[in-house]
Amino acid sequence: MAAAPEFGVLLYSEARRRGCQRAQQLIVLGDGAPWIWNLAEEHFPSALQVVDLYHSRQHVHQLAQVVMPADDEVAHKWLADRLAELDRGAVEALLEAAREVEAGAAQRHAIDRASNYFTVNRDRMRYSRFREMGIFVGSGAVEVGCRAVTAQRMKLSGMRWRVHGAAAIVSLRCQEASRRWDEIWTWLTHQTEVA
Repeated sequence: MAAAPEFGVLLYSEARRRGCQRAQQLIVLGDGAPWIWNLAEEHFPSALQVVDLYHSRQHVHQLAQVVMPADDEVAHKWLADRLAELDRGAVEALLEAAREVEAGAAQRHAIDRASNYFTVNRDRMRYSRFREMGIFVGSGAVEVGCRAVTAQRMKLSGMRWRVHGAAAIVSLRCQEASRRWDEIWTWLTHQTEVA
């Protein structure tokens, strides 16, 4: 419920509270959105950046639809080969395969646009190396946690929220989930006394 800069400050504060300064290796795992990497550079400049494999694979599927729009055996093979390359972290091979496709000007433009995601994020997609280092390459567990903490409460049937009310409920749910209820309760009690 915050803009990226404010979220970055909150994220950094929480990471410090949890002891990130003592970590041997910080890792920022994201979906490839530029704002995530901008926050990582600003607040965690030494962190290893990793694009979530699921999101990368979605982009391979999108690229394959541009490269091989037909739903045939050749297209399925091309897609399977690119997914295998991605899983190995061989982004250059994936990009080369996309460049080798014979295409007209409009299709070439579409291929180049779809390929740009991999060009920009290639160093964040070294999945075999990350696995060798024991690094998770998927954000699914975190996304499930977010869904459990916020979405399950906020998206119940018939729910309608204004920003202020939604922010308050999300804040309370996060405090409870992070076992910081006593902190927030003390703060709220103090706020009431001051008012």
